[in-house]
Amino acid sequence: MQLIDIGVNLTHPSLAREREAVIERATAAGVCQLVLTGTSLEESENALEFCRQLDDSGRRLFSTAGVHPHDASQWNGDSARQLRALLSETPVRAVGECGLDFNRDFSPRPQQEKALEEQLALAVALRLPVFLHEREAGARLTAILREFRDRLPAAVVHCFTGDRNTLYGYLDLDLHIGITGWVCDERRGTHLHPLLRDIPAGRLMLESDAPWLLPRSLRPKPKSGHNEPAFLTEVLREVALHRGESAEAVAAHTTATARAFFDLPQL
Repeated sequence: MQLIDIGVNLTHPSLAREREAVIERATAAGVCQLVLTGTSLEESENALEFCRQLDDSGRRLFSTAGVHPHDASQWNGDSARQLRALLSETPVRAVGECGLDFNRDFSPRPQQEKALEEQLALAVALRLPVFLHEREAGARLTAILREFRDRLPAAVVHCFTGDRNTLYGYLDLDLHIGITGWVCDERRGTHLHPLLRDIPAGRLMLESDAPWLLPRSLRPKPKSGHNEPAFLTEVLREVALHRGESAEAVAAHTTATARAFFDLPQL
């Protein structure tokens, strides 16, 4: 049984300091390919470098490149040029993490929207899929995406935590949906359980978002308290339970979907 983790922040210091061991544990757990998340120009460079350093085969580690809405205030006239150069590199398979965050508003909303729109334009020009972030901004993100969707190859709303109406809005735009350990959180994730059946096979993908979102249902818990790709099997278990499918079936169709979305090689 193979799994693909479509969102791991391997450049975060808590994982980067033992990155080889993290990858080894992921492989032992059946997580055969990882997509490293780029959240700023600097982190996107670092993620690309990790792919080069840690994967001689060029078949197991891949990355995204983009500017997160938290960092949208840093977006300037040169950002698109720098990002375009990163997106030309073979291991980089998607634009992002980009999007809107109206929960924390670390960057002013107009700047978030400008950075998002310019990154979507790059995705259109380069024919690349998009790795999206959204918090409390579903309606606005849907409106912006509607203007680009016919020209975008594909887009995934990563770490989906929204409600039924938001989910249906994304599915109506033929978007992919990424599910994390949020679904394992009995305090705030149970509303997702009935929605999991509504995500069609071919639109669902799994991700750890490590080192964050350690599945609360995981036993035993790691002493570090940090999440990592090896624990994606717990997300798989919870998703399979609430979809009424076997873990093997969910692993098969989410892996096939991720491989097609990011144009990853067969192993």
